Amino acid sequence: MAKFDAKSFNERAFGKYVDIVPKLKKNELIKSKALQPNSQIKQAFSGQTGVVYATIPMYGRIDGDPLNYDGQTDITATSTTTYERGVVVIGRAKAWVETDFAEDVTGGASFMTNVAKQVAEYWDEVDQDTLLAILEGIFNMTGAGNLKFVDGHTYDISDKETNNVVGAATLNTAIQKASGDKKSKFTIAIMHSTVATNLENLKLLAYMTYTDANGIERQLELATWNGRTVIIDDGMPVEEVVVPESEEGAGDGYYKYTTYVLGNGAFDYEDIGAEVPYAMVRDEKTNGGQTYLYSRQ
Repeated sequence: MAKFDAKSFNERAFGKYVDIVPKLKKNELIKSKALQPNSQIKQAFSGQTGVVYATIPMYGRIDGDPLNYDGQTDITATSTTTYERGVVVIGRAKAWVETDFAEDVTGGASFMTNVAKQVAEYWDEVDQDTLLAILEGIFNMTGAGNLKFVDGHTYDISDKETNNVVGAATLNTAIQKASGDKKSKFTIAIMHSTVATNLENLKLLAYMTYTDANGIERQLELATWNGRTVIIDDGMPVEEVVVPESEEGAGDGYYKYTTYVLGNGAFDYEDIGAEVPYAMVRDEKTNGGQTYLYSRQ
C-alpha cells in the first residue's frame, strides 16, 4: 500500500481508518493511590509570578524526657522543630501537526481527531516517566545523610549467591528494613510483569474476587502480595547486568528488576494549570494547509 506523509492510503479503494495502534504502556503508577492531591501546593504558587519552587513548612512533634516532680527539680522546656519540604513546578509542552492533503488522500480520515483522542494518555505516559525519574533520583542520592536513607530503604537481592529472586519473605523483609514496626504504611507494590509472573508461579499472589449478580464468585485481575496491592507495569526499571570477564561466570549476565513499594499518598501533586492548556492553529500556506494542536501542562 502506498504512503504519503507516513499515512497509508489505497489509490484504488479508500478504506476508513477505524483502529488505533494499541497503547503499549499501561502507566499504572499514575493511576495508583501513590498519588494524592494536595491543595497546599496550589496555594503556595497562587498569586506568585515566575516562581517554580516553593517551600511548605511542616510541624514537628513534641519530644523530650519527662522530669521528676518532687518539689526540688526545675522544669525545663523544649520546643518543637519545624521541618520543611520543597515542591517544584514541572511544565511540559508538545505539538502535533497534520496536513489537509493527508486527510484528502486517505478518504477523509480525520488524523487530528485521532491525535486529540490520545492526548490525555500521552500526558499520563509523560507524567509516569517523570515520577520514575524522581524515584530513580531519590535512590541514587549521595552524601552521608542521603546514603543512610537510600541504604535503609533499598533491599537488593540481585547479588546474593542464593535466593536472588523474589520469594515468600522478600517483601516483608524489605519493608521491615525500611520502616520497622511502621511497615504497615506500605500499601502498594508496583513491579514488572516478569517479577509478577515469578510470584504467580510460586503461588504468592492472591487475586481478589467479587460476587456477580448471579451469586457466582469471580476472580478480579487485581492481586495482592503479603496484603499489598500489586500493580503490574512493564514501565518499571529493568537493568541488564553483565558479569565482568575477571569474575567467575564471565560473559554471563542477568536482568535486574526494580520493584517500588509505596504507601498511599507517597507523592503529593496538584495541577497548577497552564494559561492556555490547548490550542488549535491553522496554517493555510505551508504544505497546502495544515492544522496544529498545541498542548501544555
